[in-house]
Amino acid sequence: MPPNIIRATQISWILTPTASRTIPSYLPFLYPQQRSASILSGLSDNPTAYHKKIRRGRGPSSGKGKTSGRGHKGQKQHGKVPRGFNGGQTPDEVVHGVRGFENQFSVEMKPLNLEKIQSWVDQGRLNPAKPITIRELAKSRCISEVKDGVKLLAKGSEKLTSPLHIIASRASASAIAAIEAAGGSVTTRYYTPASIERIIKGKTDPIHSLQSQIAMPVEESREQRDYPIRLPDPTGRKDIEYYRDPAHRGYLSHQLEEGQGPSLFFKTPGFGKLVARKTRSKAASAAENRIW
Repeated sequence: MPPNIIRATQISWILTPTASRTIPSYLPFLYPQQRSASILSGLSDNPTAYHKKIRRGRGPSSGKGKTSGRGHKGQKQHGKVPRGFNGGQTPDEVVHGVRGFENQFSVEMKPLNLEKIQSWVDQGRLNPAKPITIRELAKSRCISEVKDGVKLLAKGSEKLTSPLHIIASRASASAIAAIEAAGGSVTTRYYTPASIERIIKGKTDPIHSLQSQIAMPVEESREQRDYPIRLPDPTGRKDIEYYRDPAHRGYLSHQLEEGQGPSLFFKTPGFGKLVARKTRSKAASAAENRIW
């Protein structure tokens, strides 16, 4: 379109009232709110949202020229050096050993959700009429690679319909509440990695030990025979306190009297014998220290 026609059209567009303005179809560049595609090349993030890349070896004015910030000569200037490299002598990790960054008292429990147990019961792979122990769980392939024990979790507790009687290493409070609401019971007892292997092989009783008094409400699934190796009981203070706690449904909770706490360190007020301290007068002590 010739320039004079474009200018005349723009002037008539300005002089026309706003209510009666109509845009000709052959002038798409006059449409309001129309943006040019060139703004895509100008999009950018906030100035502080990223760091500018350091260009090395591009002259001394940048501060990273010539040696590029590596200094003069040597192994660190010519290449990379492994962490902890001492120039070829025996590393410190070999001389002194690596210590820390690992909790030697931590335990690795195998998590087991209630929805999986109910699924195994529905498939007929677990018998809810008998106690469910680590041995039954391992034989039915419900769990595998158990290291320090099994912990019951309450995921899928709304699907639990069968009254189960489970013996596990640990159990969450919500899992205990869900199982007992369905008419079952939970008992937590102590296991060691070696005892778990013997239980799966049938060499150790999965339920009873010398200190246990577990009364199962259903017929026990263990065979009526003598096991060659007995099941151990806890010896550490933390383990003893955990399995003495009735809130955890510990198998050693029968050792507590009514109102007594499970702690072995903090005594419950009103329990234990009070021994009166004997006081001696200064005159009696002085008389004993006389030579003649």
